[in-house]
Amino acid sequence: MKCRRSALECEIAKYEQGKNLEDGFELFSDVVTKGWIVMEHLVKVTSPEGELICPYISNRRGKTFINENDYIITDSDGTKHVCGEDKVWSRFEKIED
Repeated sequence: MKCRRSALECEIAKYEQGKNLEDGFELFSDVVTKGWIVMEHLVKVTSPEGELICPYISNRRGKTFINENDYIITDSDGTKHVCGEDKVWSRFEKIED
């Protein structure tokens, strides 16, 4: 069966530190030792305590860590997703500025 994604309005914002787009942070050392993801382009931030931490968003699939140049997609129901710069504009079309 072939299907087409239903139209769903959403907000799209390129990830920037200090804009409160993430749901939390994980210690970089935990990300490395637990082997959760490829770390080549992972965003790393120094916390006020001097620890290296990594921002993530949470959804029903768990934590998704944010990479450099990622966009945060927030659906109309509040669900968040991360989409890479290489795919965001082939999956979404702007309807207003």
